[in-house]
Amino acid sequence: MTVAFFTGSRRRAAVALGAVSAGLLVLSACDKPTPLATLTVGTDSVHSEAACYNNGDAIKESQIQQCLNRKAEKTITVAADDKIRFGVDPEIAEKGWTIFLGGQNAEPEPYKKTYRTIPASAFFASQTGETTDQAQVTIVENDGKKLTGIWHFELKKES
Repeated sequence: MTVAFFTGSRRRAAVALGAVSAGLLVLSACDKPTPLATLTVGTDSVHSEAACYNNGDAIKESQIQQCLNRKAEKTITVAADDKIRFGVDPEIAEKGWTIFLGGQNAEPEPYKKTYRTIPASAFFASQTGETTDQAQVTIVENDGKKLTGIWHFELKKES
């Protein structure tokens, strides 16, 4: 003779409690995701977690150039007359962020808002005046003194 230790509703409650406990255990083992940066052109968007991020602390000086030189994993196609919308999480905007082109700072001071728009044509002229078909754009979280996060995107010029 078998005896049920729990009634049906108690058994379901025990299973649900076990599932929630297991889920919390799995989540506690995960790293916190980095803040996101997003590029939008028309109705197309790409977003990325940071290529280099130290939980809001400064990236080591010895790692900065290596991080800035990484190839972008996210690509978006743009026409020369498109507008590119840059968006960052509020925690990035709080510290400030700048745009780098080809690993070089393109702005004098950090921007402190979560959103801005720049014409695509600004990214496809080289310093020698020649036009290019692609450009690596990097969003760098910084307060003007130290770099705390780096996000890469590649812009491909529409043919």
